[in-house]
Amino acid sequence: MKKILLYLILSIFIFSCGSSKKTTAKKRNNSKRVVVDKRTTNNETNNTNTEQNTNSSGSKTTYANPTEAYIANFSSIAQEEMQLYGIPASITLAQGILESGSGKGRLSVEANNHFGIKCHEWTGTKIYHDDDRRQECFRKYNHSKYSFRDHSQFLAERKRYRGLFDLKQDDYKGWAKGLKAAGYATDRKYPDKLISLIERYQLYEFDDEVLGNGYSRASTNTTRVSTHSQNNYVVKKGDTLYSISRQFNLTVKQLQKINNLSGTNIDVGQVLTIN
Repeated sequence: MKKILLYLILSIFIFSCGSSKKTTAKKRNNSKRVVVDKRTTNNETNNTNTEQNTNSSGSKTTYANPTEAYIANFSSIAQEEMQLYGIPASITLAQGILESGSGKGRLSVEANNHFGIKCHEWTGTKIYHDDDRRQECFRKYNHSKYSFRDHSQFLAERKRYRGLFDLKQDDYKGWAKGLKAAGYATDRKYPDKLISLIERYQLYEFDDEVLGNGYSRASTNTTRVSTHSQNNYVVKKGDTLYSISRQFNLTVKQLQKINNLSGTNIDVGQVLTIN
């Protein structure tokens, strides 16, 4: 009797275990597997070598690299500076590309400083950055166009660069070599780097536009001007912050705040934002 009872218990135990395994197996077979195509994911992640800029119409333009995007953004400003100061647009663009890392460097991103111009007698906003020495003082601008204007004035108002302006405006090779000879850069390959950029990206075409008949973005007058546009005012001899503020119905404090000025000193040729 005991043997019969033992056989019955063993039979029930074996039957219940088999039933449990079958149920588990069914559950596993019914679950879905999600397969990720790693090749597709990697391609999408690594496809970041193009630059996208949004133009005035709101549509995005894609460029092959940051340098081409930089040229598209700042070529018109360089051409305007060429008209006003006689510095080849190709040289200005090449210097901007080289000094700012095509607009990706810290000074250009955080301070709109495309040419690495240091403070010197600067009274505006400043930024500190490691260069030849730790935490050197650099100029900070409200807008990149003021950096381009400051670059033009930096070359035009210093005696050591005076000989450059005797060169033809389409002589980008002469300008590149002349900048190095005048002490603009210590890198002995600086002229070669500028010339290489100009020829690689055909920046000389922007010079040709200004010197030829195909350029009409601004006035054709190539002399330095002391006029104001709707938003800006170029300081002329005899101007003070007070006289300019009265002219445009502003207070001196308002002018200082708009232009990030800590004092009242202004220079002839300096561009002030007036609204």
